[in-house]
Amino acid sequence: MSLQSTDQIADLITRIRNAVMVGKSEILVPTSKLKVQVIEVLAKNGYVAGFEIIDESPRGILKVKINEPGANAKINEITKVSKPGRRVYSSAEDLPVVKSGRGMIIVSTSKGLMTGREAKKNRLGGEILVKVW
Repeated sequence: MSLQSTDQIADLITRIRNAVMVGKSEILVPTSKLKVQVIEVLAKNGYVAGFEIIDESPRGILKVKINEPGANAKINEITKVSKPGRRVYSSAEDLPVVKSGRGMIIVSTSKGLMTGREAKKNRLGGEILVKVW
């Protein structure tokens, strides 16, 4: 497991996508505050079954439970929208809707990470990080 990545969220999303494609039920990733916040939003909305932070030196490990063993994953597609070479920002009125409301986006706002629906409700725009359905 590599400890360095240029784009932390892209690394997390890629690990989740690869685990879903091969049918794994959990993954281990190096932890960071941003990764924990993204996983919290995914868990709160039912896309991952849960997570646990395992403290080890020099860096903690984030154990993400994608689904229960033997069950299908709730994630069909997960992609990184805003990339280091091309950041994607949106106002509250222009936030996109994913799959006619069946999916969601994760937005980085001035009040922290939240879903697109929460950002619209709070009238906050920001950087669109992840699209999942």
